[in-house]
Amino acid sequence: MKEEAIKAPGSTIRQYSIMLQNRVGALSALLGLLDMHGIFCLGFSMHDCHEATIARLIVSDPERTSEIFLEKGICYTESEVLVAVLRHGPADLKKCLDVLYAAEMNVNFLYPLMPCMARGSLVALHVDDLNFGRTVLNSSGIKVLFQQDLSR
Repeated sequence: MKEEAIKAPGSTIRQYSIMLQNRVGALSALLGLLDMHGIFCLGFSMHDCHEATIARLIVSDPERTSEIFLEKGICYTESEVLVAVLRHGPADLKKCLDVLYAAEMNVNFLYPLMPCMARGSLVALHVDDLNFGRTVLNSSGIKVLFQQDLSR
C-alpha cells in the first residue's frame, strides 16, 4: 500500500521585517502602499533604534506583499510565526506561554494582532520549531491559525 503525505490544512503565517527610517510618517507610508493594493496589516511590532526602526508585519496577502516589496525595492526579510487564538483574551496568554515553557520551547518574540472579537485575541509567536510549537499548543487546547484563516 502506498503511503500518502499528510497535507497541512493551510499555509504557515509569514511575517515581514522591514527596516524603516526613523522619521515621522515612515510606517504610515508603508501601510499606505499596502493599502493601495488592498492588503491589510493584521498585526505589527516596532523596534526602535537610534537611526532606524524595525517593523514586523503580518499581512492579509503575503504573496502580493512580496511582489510589491520587490517591485518597489523595499528590503525585507521573511520569517514564519505561529498565531495563537486566546479565546479568553489576555487571561489565556499565561497559559500559552506556560505550555510552551513546559515543552522547553523558546519564544524569541511575540506581539498581539489587531483585535478579532469573533475569535478572541490573537498573538503572534516566533518560536524555534514551528511544527512542534503548533502541536504543543493545539494539544493544550490553544488553536493555532494558518494564513488562510487570517486572509478571509
